[in-house]
Amino acid sequence: MAGTLGTTYLQTAIRRLCYYKLLGEKTFGQLTDADFHYAPNEASNSIAVIIQHVSGNMLSRWTNFLTEDGEKAWRNRDEEFGVHNYSKQQLLELWEKGWQCFLDALTSLTGDDLLKTIYIRKEPLLVIDAINRQLAHYPYHVGQILYIGKQIKDTNWQSLSIEKGQSEAYNKSDGVKDPAKKQ
Repeated sequence: MAGTLGTTYLQTAIRRLCYYKLLGEKTFGQLTDADFHYAPNEASNSIAVIIQHVSGNMLSRWTNFLTEDGEKAWRNRDEEFGVHNYSKQQLLELWEKGWQCFLDALTSLTGDDLLKTIYIRKEPLLVIDAINRQLAHYPYHVGQILYIGKQIKDTNWQSLSIEKGQSEAYNKSDGVKDPAKKQ
């Protein structure tokens, strides 16, 4: 189905972002409640803190996305980096709540919306740039989650990508290679 450049961009952005959401969730599935609260050192965040931050960011940025500043007065960003000792289930609910808000906002957009101006901290930003900003921001944090998960699980980590030493076999195999297109 052919679409405009704008609708094609939105569809591919959503597909990419859903892939990163799934990577986070596949990591969560390998972890215990306690694992979510492991921090490698004092300067690093735990997976729990990263989830709190990502969810808070998504809710602030994407609630009433086209009509309100993306830095909501009700958001307490500093609090997102505090230790709250949420259970795994509570953290998964926070994760889902943020992603649902974000994906609902994205799927409601049209190609014509991409050149509209929105505001984050009173600074103007084109909608397409706001999406690109999050295409960098959220996968950055998902990468942190995966890295911490790998540290925790060590040799028990179940790879979410091509196993070491398996690139050639993967490239020669049949089927879709792009993991975001496999969903």
